[in-house]
Formats: sequence, C-alpha cells, structure tokens
Amino acid sequence: MNIKKQLGTKIKRLRQNRGFTQEQLAEKLDIATRTLCGIENGENFLTAETLEKILRVLNISSSELFAFDHLRPQEELVEEIIHDLRDIKSREKIENIYKLIKAIITE
Repeated sequence: MNIKKQLGTKIKRLRQNRGFTQEQLAEKLDIATRTLCGIENGENFLTAETLEKILRVLNISSSELFAFDHLRPQEELVEEIIHDLRDIKSREKIENIYKLIKAIITE
C-alpha cells in the first residue's frame, strides 16, 4: 500500500472514530468534500496546511497519524502478536494479556 493510500485510510478511520461524516470534517478543515474524499481514497495528497488542520481537528499528533504498522495484512499482525507473546516471560503479563483479549472478544 502506498503512502497516500495508507494516510487516507488512517484519516478515514480517525474521522469515523470521531463520529464525523466526510461533509462535517471537510467543513471543519475548510476544504471541499470531494477533496477529502480524494485524500481518504488515496487519490490526492493533502497540503501541509490541511495536514495541520487535520491534526488539530482530530486532536492527534503527527506521529499518531503516520503510524501505519497496524494497517498491515491481518495474517502478518497475528504472526507478530504470536511471536511477541512467546517472548514474554512474566506470568502476570501473560494473564493480563489473556484478560484483555477475552474482554475484547466478548464485547
């Protein structure tokens, strides 16, 4: 996935998590809805000015916006999780992770 697609996917997820429609976010950013749509679809790249507005409106840091590791294919994520779990030596940490996973699954 290229950087425009990754960034667009991330902005779309953040927008949805914050409960904004494309129209609402576009208005807050002072850009056209079709421009935001193009950004979210990875067809257009945002300007530095729009980037600053996105960070402010969505209340996120640039490092959070540009963190894409979790967007990798599901199989890769599962393999990495399993690998990381095998490296944990603390029984208490394993129990906490187990509880967390169970809580997420039963939501």
